[in-house]
Amino acid sequence: MGSLAEHVSVLPREALAELHVLPGRRYIDATLGAGGHASRILEASAPSGTLLGLDADPDAILHAGQVLNRFGDRATLRVANFRSLSDVSTQCGFVQVDGILMDLGLSSRQLAQAERGFSFGLEGPLDMRFDPDQGKPASDLVNRLDPEELADIFWRFGEERHSRRIARAIAAARPLRTTKELADLVERTIGHREKIHPATRVFQALRVAVNDELAALSEVLPQARDLLREGGRLVVISFHSLEDRLVKQFLQSEASACICPPGLPICTCGHRATLRLPTRSAIRPSVEEERLNPRSRSARLRVGERL
Repeated sequence: MGSLAEHVSVLPREALAELHVLPGRRYIDATLGAGGHASRILEASAPSGTLLGLDADPDAILHAGQVLNRFGDRATLRVANFRSLSDVSTQCGFVQVDGILMDLGLSSRQLAQAERGFSFGLEGPLDMRFDPDQGKPASDLVNRLDPEELADIFWRFGEERHSRRIARAIAAARPLRTTKELADLVERTIGHREKIHPATRVFQALRVAVNDELAALSEVLPQARDLLREGGRLVVISFHSLEDRLVKQFLQSEASACICPPGLPICTCGHRATLRLPTRSAIRPSVEEERLNPRSRSARLRVGERL
C-alpha cells in the first residue's frame, strides 16, 4: 500500500460520478488535501475545465501545487479555510460553478508528519492545527481547561463515553506536552477494549475543537449551495457521525419545501427547496476499496443538486 505519507483518495470514482464532471466546466475542491480528487476532476474536465482548490493547511497547498502543476493555469490554488469559500470563490471568479467537492478527512500526509500532532501513533507536540500559524494548539486546551470543559469537548466532538474519567486523569497529570504522553495516559485510564486505539476519540475531539470544524462546516454548506449553478452538484465526504449528521440534515432541509414543525395546520416558514437529492442514502466504499484502503471504512458520501 505504500508509505503512510502516500495519500489515497477515498471514493474517487463515486465522487467523480456524482459531481457529473464534464469537459470545459468549473469546479471547486474546498478541501484540496494532497490533490488526488482535484487531479481526477481536472483530467475529466479536460481540455478546458478549471478548478479552484482551497485548503487551510499551507503545506497541503504547497504539496498539491506540485501534484497539479501539469494542469497549468487550469488550477487555481488558495490557502484558506473553507468557511471563507464564498469570498475566495468570488475573488477568483468561481461563481455559478458546476460542482463543489468537500472531503472532510485528514490526509495521510498530515498524519505522517509527527510535528503536526495529529497522530497518536507518532511522538510529536500536541498541536493539531490545520494552519500552524493560526489559532491555539491542542496543548492549550489540554493544559488550560478545567476537567468539566475538557470532558465536554471529548463528549461533544468525540462521543467519548469515558470523557469525565479521561478529563480528570489529564488534569491530574498536567502538563502534557506530546501526543504520546496523551495517548498513553488515555490508554492507562480506560484500557484497550475496542478495535480502535483508546485515544482515537480524544484526538478526534481535540482536533475538531482546535480547528472549530463543525462550526466551519455549518457555515460553508449554505455558501456552497449559493455558488452552484442550476444543475450543479455538491458532494461531501465525511468520516465521523457528527460531520455526516450536519451534512445530512442540511441536505434534507434544503430539499424540503417546508421546514415547519410537525402539527402546524398551515405552512408559515416560507421555505422553498433549493436542492434535490439524487441519492437518498449515503454512498459507502466498496468492499474492495475498504480492503485496499482501510481508512475509507468510515467514509460516507452525500450529494445535493441545485434546483
